[in-house]
Amino acid sequence: MKPDHPPAADAAPLRLELSGISKQYPAVRANDGVALRVKPGEIHAVLGENGAGKSTMMKIIYGAVQPDAGEIRWNGRAVAVKSPAEARTLGISMVYQHFSLFDTLTAAENVWLGLDKAMALAEVTRRITEVAHTYGLDIDPLRPVHTLSVGERQRVEIVRALLTDPQLLILDEPTSVLTPQAVAKLFVTLRQLSERGTSILYISHKLDEIRALCHHCTVLRGGKVTGEVDPTLESNASLSRLMIGAEPPQLQHKTSKAGATVLQVQGLSVPKLDAFGMSLADIGFEVRAGEIVGVAGVSGNGQQELMACLSGEDTRAPAGSIRLFGKDIARHSPRRRRHEGLHFVPEERLGRGAVPTLSLAQNTLLTRTETVSGAGWISSERVRRLAEHVIERFQVKAGGAGAAAKSLSGGNLQKFIVGREIDADPKLLIVSQPTWGVDVGAAALIRGELLALRDAGCALLVVSEELDELFEISDRLVVIAQGRVSPSVPIAEATIERIGEWMSGLWSAEAAHA
Repeated sequence: MKPDHPPAADAAPLRLELSGISKQYPAVRANDGVALRVKPGEIHAVLGENGAGKSTMMKIIYGAVQPDAGEIRWNGRAVAVKSPAEARTLGISMVYQHFSLFDTLTAAENVWLGLDKAMALAEVTRRITEVAHTYGLDIDPLRPVHTLSVGERQRVEIVRALLTDPQLLILDEPTSVLTPQAVAKLFVTLRQLSERGTSILYISHKLDEIRALCHHCTVLRGGKVTGEVDPTLESNASLSRLMIGAEPPQLQHKTSKAGATVLQVQGLSVPKLDAFGMSLADIGFEVRAGEIVGVAGVSGNGQQELMACLSGEDTRAPAGSIRLFGKDIARHSPRRRRHEGLHFVPEERLGRGAVPTLSLAQNTLLTRTETVSGAGWISSERVRRLAEHVIERFQVKAGGAGAAAKSLSGGNLQKFIVGREIDADPKLLIVSQPTWGVDVGAAALIRGELLALRDAGCALLVVSEELDELFEISDRLVVIAQGRVSPSVPIAEATIERIGEWMSGLWSAEAAHA
């Protein structure tokens, strides 16, 4: 479906105009003389590889970062946006790729914090339910944020932005953890907003989405604007060339030669920890050496709870329900599981995959203890060399091993965290959302490394809400829904339609005995 042209007449004043915007950080020039023109009602894509300067430009527009030079014009008038509060007063709302929510507050309380306090919390709660239902982004406004999955938190952020009725809505990777059905509903919402005159700045690495949704596209590379195109006239290949200077490499997915069972899960039932969690019910599957088993499912259906049990964060699993090479590890700690060959990449990068304020070198110590002597002494030189090796091998753009994790773009931090675990030569690698918010080149690199690890004999369990990704790299698929796991299906027999039905819990008794 090709997007219609924005409804606003060309003669109308520009909604937003940037000219000569520059921002220098100690290790990188994030924006270098950037220009951008957005019309009323236009859905305008900003495309670029990780670290190209997209998020910095969006934060400048939203007032979260101040430019070193340049001018911002809003509805034809020069403005200085000093803070997000000023941006919201102007009519600018933003949904960050990394969420800005308070874990201990409810979804409604988080939304209320960003709104005019003249509206009572009860009214905000009602409006959230109404808007979420209208746009197919259903959330429970009374749930504490710490009980929500990444996908559910993203829905809270989007609903919060929509409640302000913005003139300009900035979306940074809005579909990275949404199902295809939810993406389709979101696109309906965005087209409705566009028809009403709302301008939308849309950052995504999903080229099909940009071509289907957006009216115009500005391309950034190395902090500079390198092109402006009509995405409806481009192909995925031509957009990739504009963005990264080349087409991403084609993955070589050979038929797997699965070996012995590495991970066996049987009769895994765990009650939910709180009223908002998901209980796991009689989960069973296995992962063999030299194969990738993909786990599909709508966010919030037990993925977090399953990952906690498998990684060792939750040791309530019944004895014998989780076995590694036949050995019962259900009650083993995460550290002991790593020593036995199980490595894990969580879905949350900052805070769980990495400590934001620590350097990349220091962050290797979270899971890579080969740089620590038996007496507990840390070799700073070995730690630094290990971090530099991961940075080089996985093409991480960072200011060296001493750069703080929070200074990296989301995609580059993801490459470092995934690379840190792949480089450990695991026997079993469990990865949650491996390419969330990662550009096409980096996604191809990560997926290629996962396949290479599989071909080297590692067993991999990959949890992803990107169905295209699972179909691209998996040998078998299972679906998780309402805390239950479906039978496995070979990738050759899986279809988007079949997996979509299973994501609603609709696998048949016949399939269960197949």
